[in-house]
This record gives sequence, structure tokens and C-alpha cells, in this order.
Amino acid sequence: MKLTLRLAAIYNLLWGAWVVLFPQQFFFLTGMDPINHPMVWQGMGMVIGVYGLGYWWASFDPLKHWPIVAVGFLGKIFGPIGFLYNYLMGNVPLSFAYTLISNDLIWWIPFFIILKNVHCQTKWALK
Repeated sequence: MKLTLRLAAIYNLLWGAWVVLFPQQFFFLTGMDPINHPMVWQGMGMVIGVYGLGYWWASFDPLKHWPIVAVGFLGKIFGPIGFLYNYLMGNVPLSFAYTLISNDLIWWIPFFIILKNVHCQTKWALK
């Protein structure tokens, strides 16, 4: 559990820094048009980076700090749902899905396992 959260923390901090420092690069790499308001995308990068701090702190005691993991897990579920909705509406190209693989999908099972351990060992106790 600790290793998963620390890897997620490092990934989020790096991804967040990349988006904040180079907000147009993702769109260039995926063949999308540059965005008109990079500040919005940079805000997303800031949020992702802050999640990284939360994951790092939660890694010291994942069973105690499970709400941080739960919030992250929900984000990793809702992100792909939001993409699917926007893809089906024709708002984003399929190439945008590349970001879902490393930002969301690969974390589903490890985060689920952490939360399953929370359920089995603490019954969602907030201490």
C-alpha cells in the first residue's frame, strides 16, 4: 500500500509539474489543437500535483488516511467517465484517452486493493 501511494505521489507531482510548466505540450503530442486558455489546463495540473502531496502523506498510514485514497480513487473513476461522455458527444478526440491510461486506469486495481484493506481491517473507521 505504501509503495503504491508513493509511486502515485511521484507520478502525480511529475505530471502536474509538466502540465503547469508546459500546458500546450500534451495537446501537441496528441495531435489536438492548442487550447485557448492554458490557465484552465494548468489549474488541472495544479490539482493533480496536490493529489500527489496527499498520496505521499497518506502513504505513511494508508489505513488511517484512507479518505485521501478514496477521493483519489473517485477521481480515477470519474475521469474516464467524463472522457467517455465528452468523446461520445464529439468534444474530444480518442487521442485524449492516452492520458487516462497513466492518470487513471493503471491505478484502479491498486487503489481498490487499498480501500478493500480499509474495509476489511478498519470498517472505514475515521480515527
